[in-house]
Amino acid sequence: MPVPSAEIAQCPSPNCGARRDGLTPKLIVLHYTAMQSAEAALERLCDPSAEVSAHYLISAKGCVVQMVAEDQRAWHAGAGEWAGQTDINSRSIGIELDNRGTHPFSEPQMAALEALLRGIMARWDIPPEGVIGHSDLAPGRKIDPGPRFDWSRLALQGLARQGFVGAPQGAVDAKRFRQAAKAAGFTAAVDDATLLAAVRLRFRPQGQGPLVPADLAALPS
Repeated sequence: MPVPSAEIAQCPSPNCGARRDGLTPKLIVLHYTAMQSAEAALERLCDPSAEVSAHYLISAKGCVVQMVAEDQRAWHAGAGEWAGQTDINSRSIGIELDNRGTHPFSEPQMAALEALLRGIMARWDIPPEGVIGHSDLAPGRKIDPGPRFDWSRLALQGLARQGFVGAPQGAVDAKRFRQAAKAAGFTAAVDDATLLAAVRLRFRPQGQGPLVPADLAALPS
């Protein structure tokens, strides 16, 4: 299997292990670090006492560091569920983005992410719908990569799933919305408000207030 580019720096983290039950990566989970610098994030992701890691870290300047081999299980997702599946760490590759969640993601960082995603998706045959956010699998517990992340930019390049962009059709209630969200992959057991917040983070970050038809329309069918 092809290996990542030599341009990717290596800083091995001890916080990893074998993937369980013979699982291989079928998902890519995007995070933000919520720390003051990429250097501080890297130090924590490689600290044995922190018990957290990811496969890659991308700085705001677009520098990429690999901490865990792709065939190994990094400790980045924690408790959560996506499309009815748990143990997301054994099913995914985690990418940390140097960002506090309060500002836009830089152009060099996004360009580096796009290049990295193309390679990972090709190596492991991961489709666009397999690229998700931490908030997708852990609604209410996590909000990264947050409302400032440009999912549409990735979707336009086939690097993530695009939400539906048509006009809202008809009325919507919580039951109908939950069914559509479940079909899109949001299967974690959360209340209606938490589910709505998670879907909006991913497909309609400008949404506010109670459930409206536009929330249902934003979900991919």
